[in-house]
Amino acid sequence: MTRKELIKKLKPYWKKTMELQGKYNLEIYGLEKQMQKELGIEDLEIFHSDGDAVGIGNSTRTMKLIHAYEIEKDK
Repeated sequence: MTRKELIKKLKPYWKKTMELQGKYNLEIYGLEKQMQKELGIEDLEIFHSDGDAVGIGNSTRTMKLIHAYEIEKDK
């Protein structure tokens, strides 16, 4: 199979991936808005690295990032 043929076959999977990514982003955005409203911190957001949520901080970086392990440690 040539690269061009492979790319053609991968297109539907990529399209579905982008749809799922969009849904995920909307869900995370909604969660951030809820968190901001309930905690009264206007620019709180969930930080991601390499596709994983790694902590919560604020977009202006005026507060130290609260790492996932700190949040999860009392599970």
